[in-house]
Amino acid sequence: MRRRGGRWWAWPYSVPVLTTLVLLAGHMLPMGPLLLLACGLALLSAVFAAVHHAEVVAHRVGEPFGTLVLAVAVTVIEVALILSVMLAGGPDKAALPRDTIFAAVMIICNGVVGICILVGGLHHREQSFRVEGMGPGLAALVALATLSLVMPSFTTSSAEGTYTTAQLVFAAGSSLLLWSVFVFVQTVRHRDYFLPAVDLANEAVHAAPPSGGRAALSFILLLVSLVCVVGLAKLLSPAIEAVVSAAAAPKAVVGIAIALIVLLPETWAAVRAARADRLQTSMNLAIGSALASIGLTIPAVVLASVWLGLPLRLGLEAKDMVLLVLTFIVGAITLGSGRTNVMQGAVHLVIFAAFLFLALVP
Repeated sequence: MRRRGGRWWAWPYSVPVLTTLVLLAGHMLPMGPLLLLACGLALLSAVFAAVHHAEVVAHRVGEPFGTLVLAVAVTVIEVALILSVMLAGGPDKAALPRDTIFAAVMIICNGVVGICILVGGLHHREQSFRVEGMGPGLAALVALATLSLVMPSFTTSSAEGTYTTAQLVFAAGSSLLLWSVFVFVQTVRHRDYFLPAVDLANEAVHAAPPSGGRAALSFILLLVSLVCVVGLAKLLSPAIEAVVSAAAAPKAVVGIAIALIVLLPETWAAVRAARADRLQTSMNLAIGSALASIGLTIPAVVLASVWLGLPLRLGLEAKDMVLLVLTFIVGAITLGSGRTNVMQGAVHLVIFAAFLFLALVP
């Protein structure tokens, strides 16, 4: 056991150092194929390291604070990637925040939820979670998505798909307010709504929380990893756009690529929890991340847009609106009973597959 623990401790502490060295090399040396490959591997490694250290801090503070730490960490990565690409691309990236946020919502609400329910159903037949917490979370997500991604296509004070400055400020304030209220409900007022109905928090199931010193070190390495993710993503963004252009794929694919990179480690954490019969943790991660993806990203990009004068196009196209409505209808049915099986997971995964297919073949 001691040797296994040593191997587990090695990579989370070495990866932030190695990725920092790769980031410095990317800024000091000409970008060739080998350095480009190294930056790509370092980016993925930094994302996994960031999520690992977020989980260490999360284990220290307990549920549901744990899933909140992980969701906020992942959203910070997402915001940093969006802003770095927007600043580098200028007016051509006006729709990138919309594409990335929409992709994140579809990936989480269909891909992550679908995989978790399917894996959990295959291993445990049926699983349960607390409807009291997931229902209000989904309601807040529907409201945020409608105000941020749907209404800009129907307002008349500015060009189609855009908001005026006053409307942007209102959308940003509403997003931050609803997310803050959800966090208050999740962590203070109704914390029990987000805990498993069956008490799984015992020594036989979970390891002892890490020490305060280890949690503090993980918090520092989490910040280092986030800085590396932002820097490496900025270095790789021209290559990602070149690949998308060479494949003649729609520009929205860039936003999907960013969302997939950011959410991959969180998906892994959620699937592991579902396989361990802790679907409540998986649902906390999914709903919390989807809300944070809008509630924190919209205020950040609005601030950058207003402050730096960057154009911002938030309104979805008709095809994407239909997929969003379908996702929320099916999500309401899934979350309405508090129990899941493989059929529900299959439905969500088919919708996710349709989203990916129609993004490539609109």
